[in-house]
Amino acid sequence: MKDKPAKPGVPTPAAYLNVRSAISGLRGRDLLSTVHQLGRHGLRHPLHTARHLLALGGQLGRVMLGDTPYQPSPRDTRFNDPAWQLNPLYRRGLQAYLAWQQQTCQWIDESQLDDDDRARAHFVFSLLNDAMSPSNTLLNPAAVKELLNSGGLSLVRGLNHLLDDLRHNDGLPRQVNPDAFEVGRNLASTAGAVVFRNELLELIQYRPMSEKQYARPLLVVPPQINKFYIFDLSPTNSFVQYALKNGLKTFMISWRNPDARHREWGLSSYVAAVEEAMNVCRSITGSRDVNLLGACAGGLTIAALQGHLQAKRQMRRVHSATYLVSLLDSQFDSPASLFADEQTLEAAKRRSYQQGVLEGREMARVFAWMRPNDLIWNYFVNNYLLGKAPPAFDILYWNNDNSRLPAALHGDLLDFFKFNPLTHADGLEVCGTPIDLHKVTVDSFHVAGSNDHITPWDAVYRSALLLGGERRFVLANSGHVQSILNPPGHPKAHFVENPRLSSDPRAWYHDAQKVEGSWWPQWLDWIQARSGAQRETRLSLGSANYPPMDPAPGTYVLVR
Repeated sequence: MKDKPAKPGVPTPAAYLNVRSAISGLRGRDLLSTVHQLGRHGLRHPLHTARHLLALGGQLGRVMLGDTPYQPSPRDTRFNDPAWQLNPLYRRGLQAYLAWQQQTCQWIDESQLDDDDRARAHFVFSLLNDAMSPSNTLLNPAAVKELLNSGGLSLVRGLNHLLDDLRHNDGLPRQVNPDAFEVGRNLASTAGAVVFRNELLELIQYRPMSEKQYARPLLVVPPQINKFYIFDLSPTNSFVQYALKNGLKTFMISWRNPDARHREWGLSSYVAAVEEAMNVCRSITGSRDVNLLGACAGGLTIAALQGHLQAKRQMRRVHSATYLVSLLDSQFDSPASLFADEQTLEAAKRRSYQQGVLEGREMARVFAWMRPNDLIWNYFVNNYLLGKAPPAFDILYWNNDNSRLPAALHGDLLDFFKFNPLTHADGLEVCGTPIDLHKVTVDSFHVAGSNDHITPWDAVYRSALLLGGERRFVLANSGHVQSILNPPGHPKAHFVENPRLSSDPRAWYHDAQKVEGSWWPQWLDWIQARSGAQRETRLSLGSANYPPMDPAPGTYVLVR
């Protein structure tokens, strides 16, 4: 495999929202307040507004004469139909839309708003401009063709889809056909058994898939926000099967989907539950210590666990830790924080404590508005205008299989984003012990995504610097989920790596080398070197103290 120099441009995810926004929520009143502020600014500075209106008028005049001064982004698939370029009417409509987009951006950029207000304005206008796209109307050329080809049935089917979503999907277009998948049948189908269960989690031990296994077990801790089977979708992209086929004794935590009765479960509750599951892994395998792997909020959980164990001088129970798209440093240089003021955070806490939980569908709505063209308007066109059923896509099925957060954990996460406590010693207390991550000195492997709009890669990079020990950081050319689901063989997969971790993410990236392919084999070499000796595989699951119970995927994952 030949290394290539990384591109000079530092990747910057183009998103106004991230995981902080999903946790704190996005209130309509904040968006309306921004709209009102923009209106007042326009009235106070009429010459500024008039100048841009005249400029827009001049651009529209050129468009009406047949000029095409603007081109949509090559990554914007909304206007791929040839009619947008070849048909004079559609071409003028597209050009007028692009002219309006450009001029509103210039109006904001050249306004006298401060930086924060300007960022809020850009976010609000990005939502409005996406909603106003000419592709979102029945005049969409693809919709017109489908209407003619189906004899009007596409319109009837689209109306039925719309009414069904208004009744059963909170008014948002469905992203996936819910009848195409079933957990335990064609998702999360890897053989195994639940070997331990407590109030918060089930621990799944998977059946070996190799002739020999390494002695030290791998315990996977998924995010509490989603269900565990992102690691075990289909056999072609199952991280679990990849680990099993390469000799790793693999255990998986499956979180219980909480309800109002569990409102008091906080971060300490989850850390204590993972510690208990870790001790079960040690007991079943006879290993003194384990390798931990956490994704997203699961990474925060295993970091807090290690800080807790270090404070108790029991770090000998953990041998290494892998963090996938995980934030430990919650500082964002992003407009996403501009709506998360003190009032918003307190309102979010109060609302979840009243309900007992933060509903998963509330977070899902915010996640959808992070990428509205991909996750909302794309399906608006497909489901309503074209009258087609949403596709059968395993990742989207998992993404829509929402989990709730108990109110106490929701409050802990809000405080985490507000105070950024892990960046200084004793800033966070878990299970009665103060946490100092610099004293956590086990080897760690960190993965981020260059296009990740949920946990931006530079924040994930800074998170790695908070830990002691030998650290390795790789940056995949993917988004949040695709950075995890990165099996070997994908033709476009690559990552960048630099063994020298500097204090500045951009300096690290400038000296990084591009490596073709998936990061999974790199991680596999790293984890196998930390997994002990190879032994003959023992096919039986569990032990005398922890006999197998329900077959994988267990029962907690099925609770909605």
